[in-house]
Amino acid sequence: MENFSLRISPCPNDTFAFDAVINRRIDCGGMSFEVGYRDIEELNLGVLRGDPDISKISYSVYPRIADRYEILDSGSALGRGNGQLLVRREGDRSPIRRVASPGLNTTANALLMRYFPQVGEVVPMLFSEIAAAVERGEVDAGVLIHEGRFVYGKRRLVLVADLGKLWERETSLPLPLGAIVIRRDLPEEAKRRFERLLAESVRYAMRNPSVSREFVRSHAQELDDEVIDKHIGLFVNDYTVSLGDEGRLAVERLTGCRVRGN
Repeated sequence: MENFSLRISPCPNDTFAFDAVINRRIDCGGMSFEVGYRDIEELNLGVLRGDPDISKISYSVYPRIADRYEILDSGSALGRGNGQLLVRREGDRSPIRRVASPGLNTTANALLMRYFPQVGEVVPMLFSEIAAAVERGEVDAGVLIHEGRFVYGKRRLVLVADLGKLWERETSLPLPLGAIVIRRDLPEEAKRRFERLLAESVRYAMRNPSVSREFVRSHAQELDDEVIDKHIGLFVNDYTVSLGDEGRLAVERLTGCRVRGN
């Protein structure tokens, strides 16, 4: 049995996509995994150190690790209408200078800087704490990702900009959010075997959406089934099974790095 270190986020799209692998609902072909769940910025920092064999990352960090990791064709969070949301307090008309970000290495932060270069200070913060910090007035605005983008309306917050829509308007391409990467120095056969395994795990989850529900709920920030369903529906799609030509083009546009075709 070959064992690999695997790091993903606890968010519903990741746990949904990886459920069949982690819980061995499908034949894993002699592979086993030591699994860890981390916030997206912790995942980015982990690959920057070169720690895990396989990991979820923000696409924007990939140019800094491309010499050591390669992007897998399966497992990505990429699509249309799924962008990060810049929000502020309801009724606040003051200039936006301090903005909470889910991490300096995240795609959310890269798009914030791309479309709002006038921001004076970025305040890194755990993604699940951003909405509350904005509401309390600790920052002028915040970039919401994951479950936060679905529930901010329950707070006294209003939308400033949908960063994904800005990207789509600029490029006419889907927005690459997160990828699964694997160490380049692993045997080629093992890399391709895991890539096929992950694609099968995603397909299994899509065919059997209820099977993973308790596993997904056990890691989710928001336990409301409607929020979980919206999250999975938005971030798990055909691009998660395979990037395809359009997905690879979008990734190359964002990162400046070539992506291996399947």
